[in-house]
Amino acid sequence: MLESDLPGLTATVLWATFALAVVFGAIAQRTQFCTMGAVADIVNMGDWSRMRAWVLAMGVAVIGFNAMVGVGWVQASNSVYAEPRLLWLSNAVGGAVFGFGMVLASGCGSKTLVRMGGGSLKSLVVFCVLALAAYATLRGAFSVMRVATLDRVSLQLPTGQDLPSLLAHATAGPTQVWAWALGLGIGGAMVAFALARAEGRCGDVLLSGLGLGAVIVAVWWVSGRLGHLTEHPLTLEDTFIATNTRRMESFTFVAPIAYTVDWFILYSDKLKLLTLGIASVVGVVVGSAAVALATGSFRWEGFAGTEDTANHIVGGALMGVGGVVALGCTVGQGLSGVSTLALGSFIAVAGIMGGAVLGLRWQIWRLEHSA
Repeated sequence: MLESDLPGLTATVLWATFALAVVFGAIAQRTQFCTMGAVADIVNMGDWSRMRAWVLAMGVAVIGFNAMVGVGWVQASNSVYAEPRLLWLSNAVGGAVFGFGMVLASGCGSKTLVRMGGGSLKSLVVFCVLALAAYATLRGAFSVMRVATLDRVSLQLPTGQDLPSLLAHATAGPTQVWAWALGLGIGGAMVAFALARAEGRCGDVLLSGLGLGAVIVAVWWVSGRLGHLTEHPLTLEDTFIATNTRRMESFTFVAPIAYTVDWFILYSDKLKLLTLGIASVVGVVVGSAAVALATGSFRWEGFAGTEDTANHIVGGALMGVGGVVALGCTVGQGLSGVSTLALGSFIAVAGIMGGAVLGLRWQIWRLEHSA
């Protein structure tokens, strides 16, 4: 590729990501897709409908990503999720902190963006607090604490922590064959679980599960295939265009929210470039707003009182810290990370679920005692 072709390729990657983010936001707004809501439905009512939608999206993402690995389009090792160093304690603790925070904030990072698009001023406050806490955990005071404590506890694996790579190493077999087998096996089991009951086969569950899972796979292709240069014309290095991590990326909504605010504040700084993560954040809000306005569901929403404000501020801060420590959120680890079959992603998801259940139990305890 010539240097003169770079701007065009970068624009293509960013516009494709933005378009897919608009689709993500539109589907999430239309179907009320929400992981925190899914956990709350189970804890409070025993209703698994929204959880089946999340698991269906996982299954589709797992099958799609590993199919691309199987045909040689992408490699899990090119993502941040499948590194040989397994930060199991960071994944678990960060996930739990994030899960507790998303309960206080009435939704995870992606839900915050969707609710912003629907007119929630509460979510706008959560967005700002999350961005500040996430940036401090990425590069500020909290990052020093993170690196000096949780990140020091790790397990060094002989190869990437994704299951196909680990099994290929153990059996001396090809990673691509294991990707096909595990992708179809694990992803297929997730899809089967989601569709096993009638509640998992209703229109909203199918639209959100199939649609959002497919979007995650599509973004992996945009970043890992379309935006991949084996030899950058300027640096001559293997490069993934327009990513903050310099690896291939799919959707995640904690660190990109921090990068979005940073880019907005320092827009005149020529070193601050528009990235895939920033395009995804803006796209989700636009997609959600478009559906909310089209369906007449757009409503301005403010805080109910001091306690409601405090809960959302604390929740946003916990999500910002926890999401960075865990290397992702309910979408970043729960869909994008799990699609690579990385061990750390499964640990982070377990932590998020545990933290969310704890947060919901705490809220119930608070209501009972206040009454």
